Amino acid sequence: MAEVVLFQLPISIFGSLELAVATLLERRQSVNRWFPAVRLKMDRVRPGEPDSLEASLMQLINDHHDKSLKLRAFTEQSKKDAVQSATRVSDLLVDAVNGGVQEAYAIEKKIEMEIRALAASIMRFGKQTDQWLAASHAINTAIKKGCTNAVSGFMCV
Repeated sequence: MAEVVLFQLPISIFGSLELAVATLLERRQSVNRWFPAVRLKMDRVRPGEPDSLEASLMQLINDHHDKSLKLRAFTEQSKKDAVQSATRVSDLLVDAVNGGVQEAYAIEKKIEMEIRALAASIMRFGKQTDQWLAASHAINTAIKKGCTNAVSGFMCV
């Protein structure tokens, strides 16, 4: 796109379209005051002709509008890209956190199974211990009875 030049100064140095138009009008009035011959030439230019002020202003407005549309499209695309990037990052973070949670859950389940197995073993060993205690108590009692009988005449072995 060609840049419109006002008296050999590009629009970009003015900063805004309004300032460029105001400067153009101000310079035209200044030229009309100081150089009447140029004014007569400018008066001969008809609106709609390529060299007219109106054509220059329309070109400025059209260029400004085109740049605004391009900037808006660029902004929208940048916004969409940013949203997609943020979504991707959040998905990756969720996956990373969930991966750790899943691993911790699996380990917790294994530990619970081992605890249950140990509890069952403890119960089984507790019952066996009780049985051994009962058996040893019975043997002890039998030995004591045998020794009491030994006092009455039998010998305790």
